[in-house]
Amino acid sequence: MINWLKRFYFLVIGLFLALPLIVVAGVSVNAKQTLAFPPQGFSLGWYGEIFTNPEWRAALVASVVLATTSAALAVLIALPLSWFLWRRIAPWANIFQVLGIAPFTLPPVITALGLLTFWATTGFYGQPWTAIIGHAIFFVTLPLVTLSLGFSAIDRSFVEAAATMGANDRTIFRTIVLPLILPYLVSGYAFAFVLSLNEYIVAYMTVGFTLETLPIKIFNALRYGYTPTMASVTVLFVFTAAVIFSLVARFGDLPKLLGAMASDEP
Repeated sequence: MINWLKRFYFLVIGLFLALPLIVVAGVSVNAKQTLAFPPQGFSLGWYGEIFTNPEWRAALVASVVLATTSAALAVLIALPLSWFLWRRIAPWANIFQVLGIAPFTLPPVITALGLLTFWATTGFYGQPWTAIIGHAIFFVTLPLVTLSLGFSAIDRSFVEAAATMGANDRTIFRTIVLPLILPYLVSGYAFAFVLSLNEYIVAYMTVGFTLETLPIKIFNALRYGYTPTMASVTVLFVFTAAVIFSLVARFGDLPKLLGAMASDEP
């Protein structure tokens, strides 16, 4: 009886969490230009609208470019920082870790407001590349955390043995450290990419409507009426995130990336 109640409870919770996505998915296949649910007819034409309509296609390209470049920049910032923290070169190194985590732990509007003030003061507000830097700063926490987990899993005896054999820091990093942390590096990039793809507040407050990403495009489209294309974009976002996170779970150590350590580790 207790097991049956547990299963029923988790089934109800699962349906409750999935209900918004079910409704959005139903709206995205409406045959008519309406957000009615249940859908009135069936059509996949609104998904094609994302790629055939010049405005939606431009927003899609802008989102992908922004997410790709900002995630890469976040990794480039996090990699030397996590390497520095792992080696503990200085007693005050943890200060950089706090600074790296702070932007993501603050409410997004606070970080976005700080970036808005900075870019407006320097005279660069509205430049598309400011959104790339803004997203990189905001999401640097993700690769920093995954790479820190990767570095913590390295057996330091490997590094000590290589140093004893005469290898310098660059050789040790290239031949020993980098291959061991590569799954964590890719995972950190994937997390930053997915969240950057869906982020709205930082992008809007750093470039306004100069760079119209998909989230900003959806907001703009709301001013002129509702269309199932917005729902199809949402489903596309969810599908992309599910595929990327599934690949991370398949080829990476997802429990460790989430902070869980196996109890049977030596």
